[in-house]
Amino acid sequence: MSMLALVIDDSMLIRHTVCRFLETRGFTVETASNGIAALEALKSIRPDLIVTDLQMPKLSGYQLIDALKANAETAGIPVVILAARPSPGNPQETRAHTFIYKDLNVKDLNVEEQLKQALESLFPPRTAI
Repeated sequence: MSMLALVIDDSMLIRHTVCRFLETRGFTVETASNGIAALEALKSIRPDLIVTDLQMPKLSGYQLIDALKANAETAGIPVVILAARPSPGNPQETRAHTFIYKDLNVKDLNVEEQLKQALESLFPPRTAI
């Protein structure tokens, strides 16, 4: 059975990159362009993984995580954060399982390797008995 991921980012390029990566690893993927759209999607789907940006219009990733953790039905869903770069003024979001920094230069985007490592830590391969 395929696992479901919800990818939330206001950048269509990042959504496409992350979706393609997850789909090649057997995930079914739903997307949203902001936190409000994500919360709306969560009314009808229950993903196994959420990948979200922090800086988005309408509802930030921080606010989205607040809403996820406040709801018993979504509180346990693993969250992977994609952020442009570390912010010295903002503490890291400690409620996320993994933090991935996306390079602002799209040619050098190393999101795929970081996502691979994050998925391996969240969903280790099963070994045959």
